[in-house]
Amino acid sequence: MKITLNAEWTRLLKSYKADHQNPRNQFCHKIGIPLIAASLPIGATIIGLPLAVPMFTVGWGFQFAGHIFEGKKPAFVDDKRQLLVGLVWWGQKSGLVDVNTTVED
Repeated sequence: MKITLNAEWTRLLKSYKADHQNPRNQFCHKIGIPLIAASLPIGATIIGLPLAVPMFTVGWGFQFAGHIFEGKKPAFVDDKRQLLVGLVWWGQKSGLVDVNTTVED
Protein backbone atom coordinates (compact mmCIF):
# COMPACT_ATOMS: atom_id res chain seq x y z
CA MET A 1 0.00 0.00 0.00
CA LYS A 2 1.25 3.48 -0.79
CA ILE A 3 0.29 6.57 1.22
CA THR A 4 1.32 10.17 0.84
CA LEU A 5 1.64 12.40 3.88
CA ASN A 6 1.16 16.15 3.75
CA ALA A 7 3.72 18.48 5.32
CA GLU A 8 2.16 18.35 8.79
CA TRP A 9 1.97 14.54 8.91
CA THR A 10 5.46 14.32 7.41
CA ARG A 11 6.68 16.43 10.34
CA LEU A 12 4.85 14.14 12.78
CA LEU A 13 6.43 11.03 11.24
CA LYS A 14 9.91 12.59 11.36
CA SER A 15 9.34 13.48 15.01
CA TYR A 16 8.15 9.93 15.75
CA LYS A 17 11.22 8.45 14.07
CA ALA A 18 13.48 10.78 16.07
CA ASP A 19 11.88 9.52 19.30
CA HIS A 20 12.34 5.87 18.31
CA GLN A 21 16.04 5.39 17.55
CA ASN A 22 16.99 2.70 20.06
CA PRO A 23 16.92 -0.76 18.42
CA ARG A 24 15.41 -2.34 21.54
CA ASN A 25 12.64 0.25 21.53
CA GLN A 26 12.02 -0.39 17.84
CA PHE A 27 11.86 -4.14 18.50
CA CYS A 28 9.35 -3.61 21.32
CA HIS A 29 7.24 -1.36 19.10
CA LYS A 30 7.30 -3.85 16.23
CA ILE A 31 5.58 -6.28 18.61
CA GLY A 32 3.46 -3.88 20.67
CA ILE A 33 1.89 -1.82 17.88
CA PRO A 34 0.33 -4.75 15.97
CA LEU A 35 -0.88 -6.35 19.21
CA ILE A 36 -2.67 -3.15 20.19
CA ALA A 37 -4.03 -2.50 16.70
CA ALA A 38 -5.30 -6.08 16.30
CA SER A 39 -6.88 -6.09 19.75
CA LEU A 40 -9.32 -3.31 18.80
CA PRO A 41 -11.34 -5.09 16.09
CA ILE A 42 -11.03 -8.41 17.92
CA GLY A 43 -12.36 -6.79 21.09
CA ALA A 44 -15.34 -5.38 19.23
CA THR A 45 -16.92 -8.83 19.44
CA ILE A 46 -18.12 -10.51 22.62
CA ILE A 47 -16.36 -13.71 21.60
CA GLY A 48 -13.06 -11.93 20.94
CA LEU A 49 -13.02 -9.80 24.09
CA PRO A 50 -11.22 -12.41 26.26
CA LEU A 51 -8.42 -12.51 23.67
CA ALA A 52 -8.34 -8.76 23.01
CA VAL A 53 -7.76 -7.72 26.62
CA PRO A 54 -4.44 -9.55 27.04
CA MET A 55 -3.35 -8.53 23.52
CA PHE A 56 -4.01 -4.88 24.35
CA THR A 57 -2.33 -5.11 27.76
CA VAL A 58 0.75 -6.99 26.55
CA GLY A 59 1.03 -4.66 23.55
CA TRP A 60 1.13 -1.59 25.79
CA GLY A 61 3.60 -3.38 28.06
CA PHE A 62 5.97 -3.73 25.10
CA GLN A 63 5.43 -0.07 24.19
CA PHE A 64 6.30 1.24 27.63
CA ALA A 65 9.23 -1.17 28.03
CA GLY A 66 10.61 0.16 24.76
CA HIS A 67 10.47 3.69 26.05
CA ILE A 68 12.45 2.67 29.11
CA PHE A 69 15.21 1.58 26.71
CA GLU A 70 14.82 4.79 24.70
CA GLY A 71 14.80 7.02 27.76
CA LYS A 72 12.01 9.17 26.34
CA LYS A 73 8.31 9.48 27.01
CA PRO A 74 5.92 8.05 24.40
CA ALA A 75 5.28 10.45 21.52
CA PHE A 76 1.50 10.35 21.99
CA VAL A 77 1.80 12.03 25.40
CA ASP A 78 2.32 15.38 23.66
CA ASP A 79 0.24 14.74 20.53
CA LYS A 80 -2.46 12.06 20.31
CA ARG A 81 -2.06 11.94 16.52
CA GLN A 82 1.19 10.08 17.18
CA LEU A 83 -0.94 7.00 17.94
CA LEU A 84 -1.84 6.91 14.23
CA VAL A 85 1.69 7.87 13.19
CA GLY A 86 2.94 4.86 15.13
CA LEU A 87 0.84 2.62 12.89
CA VAL A 88 2.31 4.29 9.80
CA TRP A 89 5.83 3.89 11.22
CA TRP A 90 5.18 0.21 11.96
CA GLY A 91 3.76 -0.37 8.48
CA GLN A 92 6.78 1.28 6.91
CA LYS A 93 9.25 -0.62 9.13
CA SER A 94 7.49 -3.88 8.30
CA GLY A 95 7.53 -3.20 4.56
CA LEU A 96 3.73 -3.16 4.34
CA VAL A 97 3.37 0.56 3.61
CA ASP A 98 5.30 2.73 1.19
CA VAL A 99 5.24 6.24 2.62
CA ASN A 100 5.71 9.29 0.44
CA THR A 101 6.50 12.37 2.46
CA THR A 102 6.24 15.94 1.34
CA VAL A 103 9.27 18.17 1.33
CA GLU A 104 9.20 20.61 4.20
CA ASP A 105 10.46 24.17 3.83
